Amino acid sequence: MLLLSPFVAAFAGAAFIIGLRLTVLPLLNPLKWYWRALLLGTATVLSWRYMAWRFTETLAPLDWTADALFSWGFAILEALTMLSSTIAFFILSRVKERSAEANQYSKWWLPGEAPRVDVFITTYNEPSEVLERTIIGATEIRYPRLRIFILDDGARNWVRQLCELYEIGYLARLDKEHAKAGNINHALRVRARDPAPPVFVAVLDADFVPHADFIERTLALFHEPGVALVQTPQHFFNPDPIQHNLGISTAYPDEQRHFFDNVEPARDAWGIAICCGTSSVMRVRAVEQIGWIPTQSVTEDFLLTLKLAENGWQTAYLNEALTEGLAPEGLKEYITQRGRWCLGLMQIVRGSYSPFGMRGLGLMHRIGILDSLLYWLSTFPFRLASLICPLLYWWFGITIVNASLVEIISYYVPYYLMVLVSLNWLSKGLFVPLLNDTAQLIAAWPISRAAALGLLTSGSHKFSVTAKGGDRAKVVVQWALMRPFLLLLALTLGGLIVPLNSDFVFNTSPTAGDGTAIVMFWTVYNILVLFVAVVVCIERPRYDRPQRQIPEPITLVIQGEKHRGWLLNLGRGGARISGPSGLSAGAEGKLDLPGIGGVDAHVAATTRDGYRIKFSPTPEQRAKIIKKLHTESAMPGADRGNLLQMIRELARALTS
Repeated sequence: MLLLSPFVAAFAGAAFIIGLRLTVLPLLNPLKWYWRALLLGTATVLSWRYMAWRFTETLAPLDWTADALFSWGFAILEALTMLSSTIAFFILSRVKERSAEANQYSKWWLPGEAPRVDVFITTYNEPSEVLERTIIGATEIRYPRLRIFILDDGARNWVRQLCELYEIGYLARLDKEHAKAGNINHALRVRARDPAPPVFVAVLDADFVPHADFIERTLALFHEPGVALVQTPQHFFNPDPIQHNLGISTAYPDEQRHFFDNVEPARDAWGIAICCGTSSVMRVRAVEQIGWIPTQSVTEDFLLTLKLAENGWQTAYLNEALTEGLAPEGLKEYITQRGRWCLGLMQIVRGSYSPFGMRGLGLMHRIGILDSLLYWLSTFPFRLASLICPLLYWWFGITIVNASLVEIISYYVPYYLMVLVSLNWLSKGLFVPLLNDTAQLIAAWPISRAAALGLLTSGSHKFSVTAKGGDRAKVVVQWALMRPFLLLLALTLGGLIVPLNSDFVFNTSPTAGDGTAIVMFWTVYNILVLFVAVVVCIERPRYDRPQRQIPEPITLVIQGEKHRGWLLNLGRGGARISGPSGLSAGAEGKLDLPGIGGVDAHVAATTRDGYRIKFSPTPEQRAKIIKKLHTESAMPGADRGNLLQMIRELARALTS
């Protein structure tokens, strides 16, 4: 009989999970609830098996010592993240897709007249190129009884003139009370007094361009009289700061894809889908019944969902790419946006809708609120603690985890692999440990601070509107954001180089069993995360290149001579082409673009396989370019992770 060493035998669980991923999971349908429940349930059991071992075998004895304080504190924080994951897995165990329903009930109002629909485009300080793009997209919506209104909280004269140019409505108000929610409420009240008021209202942020079928598809779900609001996913035609600064936008989807592609359909299956503001359509009668858009939180959209549910109305989710918007282009804007989301949730929990309160919400809505609360309260502080705990060992000799390597492999590795395999199986490979941890770390401190502020203090809180547009053509190093990561990186490297409390140099007695090896691995991983975080803080130049691009044949005419090639990237004021040769920078002529015609252009620069072209389209041509880029029924950006391509692109970005 062959006896395996304890070390080799410890890998049995990990080997089984890897085998399951390679042989069985490709054969299963991730939309089936029973496979989802089985896999996520197994991940949950392994998670709590690991957690039980942590509390019974790995912690310092309870006492007034530094070891006890930090080891128990970290374990409790870890348990909170585990509880958050457990609730999230429960919600993810079901999923609902409504595309077939939208097909079945298209034009449900026939033979009657189509209901009146207003499109509200909310704006405050966005520049003209951002707002005009959305206006042009809205005018392309296919629907017979539609009116478009700009809700201008900036009261800018040029916005009024832009509305006159495109023959759409303009609404502004004297006060700016309650920000976006107050802006929408003002417009709803104005339109309610109209002789022909809207039955439904679509809401778009100033930077979200609707596809031509946006209204047709969303209205189909209002065939059910109890549906008050239909939310659609937010897709982005530009990479977010993490994708862009690491150069991985073609291989790694944007950070919000998991929520919109997986969490929202799962919440919809339980009847707890939430409004996310833009890209939604609401039934005016339902919103009027609850006293219009609530204003007690900076995330009025989530609060709107809860108030509707409290009054018996349903929020539905249609998981189709029907709009596309501008992701935060800078790291500061990215962090500001997420801090505002966290603050808003804390205001809701502190105010009207504690998951443990007595308001008129059902059990699943309470579970949904608890899920969101635990996510914001545990995930980001845990990421910070995961960086600090190894430093406590190296610099102060404080033991956080007292365990053997065999035990770690037996308990932690199966749990971690099962969670990773399960989530990647149902999300098309969106979970890449290094990148997910970096994304959490970038905003961990501001979000932790916002959580404490919103939960512990009452009253209104100031927040910043996410800036859009502007000049992004230069490299910008975000030193203020980078410095903490540089400091942590230096301390982490120092802990390895000058191990003051380690038996590596001074041969002191070990304090954590195999803990030194464990902390060594933990430390090396933290170094990688911190290094990537530092790179993310170096903002690379951005160009006007929407992600949804299909190569097309083009003709470049220079001094009457035709040069044929391929259109690789197209923006509103320029393009990148391949194919022609022998041209020099500055050469002028016309670029013949499919469906747009000849545009005055000149060669701005040469590339390895062609040229960068700058052009000056007429207003009509510019509108056609925007329609071509943003209003077709297709999804911009990557929708699944490609690990090999990601590694190649990440290596290129980190070494360039």
